[in-house]
Amino acid sequence: MRRADAAALARDYARCAEVTRRASSNFYYAFMLLPREKRRALYAVYAFCRFIDDIADDESVANPSAMLARWREELGNVYSGLPKRPISRALADNVRRFNIPRRHFEEVIDGVEMDLTRRRYETFAELERYCHHVASAVGLICIEIFGYREPSTRLYAEKLGLAFQLTNILRDVREDAARERIYLPLEDLRRFGVSEADILASVRTPEFRALMAFEAARARSLYREAEEALSEADRPAMLAAEGMRVIYSAILDEIVRSDYRVFERRLSLSSARKLALVARVWSRARLGGGANWARWRSKQRTSS
Repeated sequence: MRRADAAALARDYARCAEVTRRASSNFYYAFMLLPREKRRALYAVYAFCRFIDDIADDESVANPSAMLARWREELGNVYSGLPKRPISRALADNVRRFNIPRRHFEEVIDGVEMDLTRRRYETFAELERYCHHVASAVGLICIEIFGYREPSTRLYAEKLGLAFQLTNILRDVREDAARERIYLPLEDLRRFGVSEADILASVRTPEFRALMAFEAARARSLYREAEEALSEADRPAMLAAEGMRVIYSAILDEIVRSDYRVFERRLSLSSARKLALVARVWSRARLGGGANWARWRSKQRTSS
């Protein structure tokens, strides 16, 4: 690569890192556990997904459908090796290097398109399909960059993505309601006697707390299923994913600990807390990973 091209690509990567950092993303802290090459690749993935996701929520976008269509076209440019945007150029540098299937990015765009046309989900099965597109598909992209050997790791990514998105849904009930969206399954609202009007008006009733407790238990079950699907052989490679898991699990704990006061404020973790959680994951892997951890570290040093 020519020096000028390398410098331009470095600027593209820097922009992706800044997008991730500026979003105060939980992913930003977990990505710190990765070697430079993989960390930069994940910043590019996050920045692409962030731009796509924001299209559905940015009221200044006059024609979000048309903008998504342009990004879908740009994704084609990424895979043909002719990207036009800074984020796309950084992404194109990695889709070939890590052999990331295009269909996963297409699924992310499909999920955001669902947000343009749908504001309610009747059943959890319907919601699960949406969560696959906007979250699990991202996880399936990430594990290609992390590297894995066992097929069960794909199930790990699927379940973890569902757990992350359900945690986001529980945390963001108020923000979603402000956009006239209710992601909690309507069948569950009826089961617990919660009306759509109460959610849209931010009314925290005993019935609402019972509904939220039910969904929190469902999220915790998904976290357990993800853990059970992760093989010991692939655990060292999933260090960053495990960092994200402990951060999102801690957010879920905060939601439960607050007695589901999600209408009052957006519950989150401080940067210091996120760093401490990620450091704990790293320490446990280093001290308890044994031979697998040593082999993984050796492989990372070779590939960096």
